[in-house]
Amino acid sequence: MPILTAQAFTVKYPRGTNVLITSCLISKAFNPNTHPSLHPTANHYQGLWDTGATNTVITQRVVDELGLIPTGVSNSFHANGQTRVNTYLINIVLPNGVGFQAITVAEGILNGFDVLIGMDIITQGDFSVTHTSKETVFSFQIPPTHLTDYVQEYRQAEQKRHQPIVKDKLPGRNDPCHCGSDKKYKDCHGR
Repeated sequence: MPILTAQAFTVKYPRGTNVLITSCLISKAFNPNTHPSLHPTANHYQGLWDTGATNTVITQRVVDELGLIPTGVSNSFHANGQTRVNTYLINIVLPNGVGFQAITVAEGILNGFDVLIGMDIITQGDFSVTHTSKETVFSFQIPPTHLTDYVQEYRQAEQKRHQPIVKDKLPGRNDPCHCGSDKKYKDCHGR
């Protein structure tokens, strides 16, 4: 799954939310390095981010509007069991130009949105959701650049909190005396 561009985006929900939805641009799979006149039509759709979904899913509406042709069939496992579904190759561009080309997606029935963005995309970058002051902040970047470990952060903060206060280091014998006399420590207060 080659990456189209290396970028990031952040979405802030001022009232907090338990549903992460972003706009996305979808087209038939193509090489973005070709001349723009050869690029297929791309349409905007609403995409739900779902860490419980292994793969990305699109609706029949997306298939019909873009004239997608099935590339295969796959088993889709969901809350009601298992279904055989068509698969397709698409390009998807997320907010702020974060994009992927030639990814395999499955067709499915979705309510209130046309794309379900699964772990096949999420695991290609750094994904975080935080919630402070009743505001949910969702951020995603590719390529991944760092590790977020809240346990390690907590332990480091606790360790700093419990470090003993150490008396300032005394000057060396040949260092200037701390009293400001311009004498060496050994000839002043270090006797």
